[in-house]
Amino acid sequence: MKANTQPIIYLDRNESQFGPAPECFEILRNASRDELSSYSRDFMRGVKSILSEALAGEYGLAEKNVLLSYGSEDMLKQIVHCYLAPGEAMMIPEHSWWYYKSVAGEVNGRILEYPLHVQNKAFSYSLDEVIATVKARKPRLLLFASPNNPTGNTLPFDDLRKLLDECKETLVVVDEAYSGFTNVPTEIVPRLTLTYPHLCVLRTFSKLYALAGARIGYTLVGKNYEKLVTFSARYLGYNQLTERLALAALRNPSYYASIAKTTAAEREKFYQFFDGVEGCAAYRSDANFILVKFPPEAAEPLRKHLTEEGLVIKFFSAKEFPNHARITVGTPEQNALLIGQMRKHFAREKVLVSP
Repeated sequence: MKANTQPIIYLDRNESQFGPAPECFEILRNASRDELSSYSRDFMRGVKSILSEALAGEYGLAEKNVLLSYGSEDMLKQIVHCYLAPGEAMMIPEHSWWYYKSVAGEVNGRILEYPLHVQNKAFSYSLDEVIATVKARKPRLLLFASPNNPTGNTLPFDDLRKLLDECKETLVVVDEAYSGFTNVPTEIVPRLTLTYPHLCVLRTFSKLYALAGARIGYTLVGKNYEKLVTFSARYLGYNQLTERLALAALRNPSYYASIAKTTAAEREKFYQFFDGVEGCAAYRSDANFILVKFPPEAAEPLRKHLTEEGLVIKFFSAKEFPNHARITVGTPEQNALLIGQMRKHFAREKVLVSP
């Protein structure tokens, strides 16, 4: 490997490269002694915290139905440990985040997978297949990721409503960690918990809001999740400093709308590039990442070249995605550098690339 004095650019874990709203840094600069030294006293007002209270107002829900966690990963673990008994099944997408299987295994639960299909360079869920499987196999939990990691596809709103109407005996969990990168209003799915008591929606401040290091997650639940409300309660309150970081992020919607718009435009640049590379397929995504399939002989040489140039993307070794990589959409400058290096590599390897 040649010496590289430039900082490594990590585009492999879907962390935002844009950073949080400037007001978040003001919160850190002006942190008070009490925020670090004292427990929250929000319980004296009959709420869990200022953040759960604000989120309840944002989505038009009762504050008790907004749960806070150490990232959405933490709440997913709590849901599974709360509801999935040994031998019971959780249904998940067949191509999805490895952690879903891992956390089910912690309680000796079973995994049922439903398929994703590819058409016109995009993955999608088959709602009829899912509903049929739920009715036949009767899983305890049914999980959708929307957008799904790593395929980038979402579950259309009307499909979700149909699913909830058809599967009322199953607890439905929608993981929306990557919410906000499209022009779909972010409040419409959480508000379904008012109508469908068996729905809960996982959200996080890690992705669009660029606060992954602060580990702030929240969940909106229907009334069938009373056990989880009790299970997740924290007697001594929550992290006051990270709560204020999240509130600062919520106060700056135009900043994040600009990031979402830029991310969408940058995704298109990747599509245009890969559509012109012989043997490659870039799958359309509603998140801040794209999944790319390379010719069998191309993935490993490309990985080595990018590593030498200080560029890290996620190359998969799992059997489900041979010769695939997931690319986090970074800043325009980072993306231009990455595309430039890939173009250089493919030219050297005599792979046909459109100008």
